[in-house]
Amino acid sequence: MANKIKITLKRSVAHRIPAQRKVAKELGLGRINSSVVKPDNAAIRGAVLKIAHLVDVEEVK
Repeated sequence: MANKIKITLKRSVAHRIPAQRKVAKELGLGRINSSVVKPDNAAIRGAVLKIAHLVDVEEVK
């Protein structure tokens, strides 16, 4: 079974550059403290790296 990661939005995307807002929306993060569980793959990790200063990431099994 593949590992998954839990991504939690910890800082607001308001007043951020449009690319960062778009990444957060595409990951399914709408409001502060909203969380999503996504598969741990290169595409998701790349998206998280673009907004790493706004989110917390933890592994879920």
